[in-house]
Amino acid sequence: MLKDDLARAFLTTQSFKTSPAGFQLASGVRSPYYVDCRVLMAHPGARSLAAQLAATMIQDLTFDCIGGLEIGAIAIATAISDQGYRSIPKREWRTFVVRKQAKDHGTGKLIDGAVQAGDRALIVDDVLTSGGSVIKAVTAAREAGLNVAHALVIVDREEQDGRAKVETLGVKLLSLLTIKDIEAAQR
Repeated sequence: MLKDDLARAFLTTQSFKTSPAGFQLASGVRSPYYVDCRVLMAHPGARSLAAQLAATMIQDLTFDCIGGLEIGAIAIATAISDQGYRSIPKREWRTFVVRKQAKDHGTGKLIDGAVQAGDRALIVDDVLTSGGSVIKAVTAAREAGLNVAHALVIVDREEQDGRAKVETLGVKLLSLLTIKDIEAAQR
């Protein structure tokens, strides 16, 4: 099963760590778990598992493009887009990236990629904790004229009410795994 294989991939790629002392998260909170999807997505087998599981979960959704905040969302969006292109029926989900701040040169864009106002966008991110990164990406995408109804994360930490915060924006959140799924793979 793809979900179980992906959970095990976090262990084999050493992308999941635990410590009684905890790890400092971007939100400022300490957690006994560290989830490193950048390392996970650096492994082609694990990246393929994540893309296959994501494509299966979103196959019935209607959207034109996939993107999220730099840097984490780039590999995720690209892998899912490529998987959709290889699927039957073929899907041509374009990709984009939301910069953390607008460029101070060139066109000064906050969003780069193959998007235009009116596109239906799926926001992706690696790990959901407080929801801040997903919320920032959704807000920027909507300000650029994209329609966002769904977001997908690789791991929902199920901490700090991240899911509830994202869903207050009218965005349905999907997650490939939770911390509990990865912990179960350790047994």
